[in-house]
Amino acid sequence: MKLFPKLIYPFALLILAVQACDASPKAAKSTGSSANELHADSLKNSAAEILTGAAQTEKYLPLLNGKRVGMVVNPTSVIGKMTAVDSLIKVGVNIVKIFGPEHGFRGDASAGITVNDAIDEKTGIKAISLYGKHNTPSTEDLSDIDIMVFDIQDVGVRFYTYINTLQHVMQACAENNKELLILDRPNPNGFYVDGPVLDPRLVSGVGLKAIPIVHGLTVGEYAQMLNGEGWLDNKAQCKISIIKVANYTHDMPYELPVKPSPNLNTQQSILLYPTLCLFEGTYLSQGRGTQFPFSVLGAPALKGKYSFSFTPQSIRGMAETPLHQDQVCYGLDLRNYDISNIRKDKTLNIKWMIELYKAYPNKADFFNMKLSKQMGSIDKLAGVYSLKEQIIAGKSEKEIRASWEPGLSRYKEIRKKYLLYP
Repeated sequence: MKLFPKLIYPFALLILAVQACDASPKAAKSTGSSANELHADSLKNSAAEILTGAAQTEKYLPLLNGKRVGMVVNPTSVIGKMTAVDSLIKVGVNIVKIFGPEHGFRGDASAGITVNDAIDEKTGIKAISLYGKHNTPSTEDLSDIDIMVFDIQDVGVRFYTYINTLQHVMQACAENNKELLILDRPNPNGFYVDGPVLDPRLVSGVGLKAIPIVHGLTVGEYAQMLNGEGWLDNKAQCKISIIKVANYTHDMPYELPVKPSPNLNTQQSILLYPTLCLFEGTYLSQGRGTQFPFSVLGAPALKGKYSFSFTPQSIRGMAETPLHQDQVCYGLDLRNYDISNIRKDKTLNIKWMIELYKAYPNKADFFNMKLSKQMGSIDKLAGVYSLKEQIIAGKSEKEIRASWEPGLSRYKEIRKKYLLYP
């Protein structure tokens, strides 16, 4: 077993402290800046610099000392400008296995594409895929691991699959008596809670638990909820330790230093995603196959209804076969939409779906999944059967939102029990 000698701790902490000094929001955009400049940039909307759990190496390196470590990571798992895996290996942490979620450990697989197990070329460490049929670490996977580390940037939305990976990892750790260390990160959509709570009849890969579309939790807080509500199979309890984000509140704006997945490549797309991903259950493109996914909406059938247009094309690693590929789509350009409206209203935007359904000429096609394999189920995405029915029936936004109660208010009360941040 490769040990992390105690004598190198001071030096290791110094190395990682230097790496972490630019781990604040927007650090990736500040090439050539001094530590002071990076620090000043991160203070734009906060009283003190936000420090992710991963950046606070002094708090968790002692927990990894002398242990065989498994890491659940992807490209968002960074300490400064280096991946957490590369950084920790550099100071002697004994990482024996890597586990990757949807899009893979290195983040180069498109949405929904199965990622196979492999040997990571850079480190030589076995990388196990947790997306596809093998979504839960097996007893064999965990047999040579003493502690698991979960460090993945989430975006706070029920159908974003990283919290499903968290649940599967917690289940496996609980069943195999392994400790899970969570390096928490801010939730860029953590400033509000909204949407219908998942109907248990619609449990799927885009929704496992009874939470609303925008759940308002960090990964660490959600882990506490999974344990606290007895949501793991057989009400199993996972032993978790959480390195909290420093100087963070839920209402703070947070711009991610690394895109969380291939098609969330701008802050605009991340904040529009909770609303626009619902359109994956319609025959409208959300911009997959362009360089501005989740920032536009449109379809060929809307020609003459809207002047703005875009043409989805095959883009390797983002969308190989996007909906309406090589066809001109007409619709809404939201690239310059004032996202401060989202922070002000703290709600999903149902108006766009109401508007586009009304404008769509052949309404029978709007939710028809048989038209394309690229379409998802609007019912599973929304988490309820009623949204589709309400849009078709011409219900108002007020009427639709009223139907989310009392479930949404009940969830908000449950959420309060697990908050780590104001």
